[in-house]
Amino acid sequence: MKFTKKYETYMRGIRTKEEELPGVGLKRLKKMLKKCRSDLTSHSHHQTASSSECAGHCSVCDGSFFPSLLDEMSAVVGCFNEKAKKLLELHLASGFKKYALWFTSRCHRSHGQLIQQGKDLVTYAIINAVAMRKILKKYDKIHYSKQGQEFKAQAQSLHIEILQSPRLSELMAFYMNLRRSKNNEAAMELFGDCSLTFDDDQPTLSCNLFDSMRVDISLTCSICLDTMFDPVALSCGHIFCYLCCCSAASVTIVDGLKSAHHKSKCPLCRQAGVFPNAVHLDELNMLLSYSCPEYWEKRMQMERVERVRLAKEHWESQCRAFLGI
Repeated sequence: MKFTKKYETYMRGIRTKEEELPGVGLKRLKKMLKKCRSDLTSHSHHQTASSSECAGHCSVCDGSFFPSLLDEMSAVVGCFNEKAKKLLELHLASGFKKYALWFTSRCHRSHGQLIQQGKDLVTYAIINAVAMRKILKKYDKIHYSKQGQEFKAQAQSLHIEILQSPRLSELMAFYMNLRRSKNNEAAMELFGDCSLTFDDDQPTLSCNLFDSMRVDISLTCSICLDTMFDPVALSCGHIFCYLCCCSAASVTIVDGLKSAHHKSKCPLCRQAGVFPNAVHLDELNMLLSYSCPEYWEKRMQMERVERVRLAKEHWESQCRAFLGI
């Protein structure tokens, strides 16, 4: 079965189960590209096709294709982030807050249904990401250009690349944690395509979909080059240890990342202003603590000592500033 038909079947299936979910209009976008191809073919009869640029009269290049795809990508990512945030808050909440969330939300209460919701969201994210990449690849193939790849880079800078969302790794960790807490056959069957592996002590979170789609997320901090501890995701999508982030942003652990200067840049992509809206990945933190307990215990003791030292230095400097010493 071709991907477009598989994608349309999938989207029809989830729309019958719940409210209308946004998606990529693959058929409509492919019709745009088909019309563009015929325009280019007719244009080549009157002009040598040695140039790699599109014809100037091409409606696709004039702005109908990319704005349409941009709107659809924004809608998909917004929907995914909103639903993932609600599901994760529901799972992590405790006490009165948890009962309040159960009462006000329409989420299913059973353990298995929580797992299924997490699974459905991950599938929704990955299949839409593949749909976006395939249509951009087709655009470049028809136009003999790299505009599709350039648009993909632009989408990443605008935070509308769904595989860049930190909620994706959180959801994968979320339902792996639920599998661990409820070790039943249904859960084991559901999670057969998701795993956390350690190759040469380098942890990787992986998910397979439709036999040909695979997502690999490295859980090695790019700053300390060790397994992430107390991971946080910056608004650009890159994940680091919390202490490493504080060091990179030149803030203390007492003040936190919200106090980071708006010009502070991500250590990897060098994008500014990514620290104040950083998200703590609690599910991922729990998954790593279960998966490597000996390392986690050792790292926790080291982190505790380091945090006490940093907090002591902070308050000592505050006292000296207050006393004018």
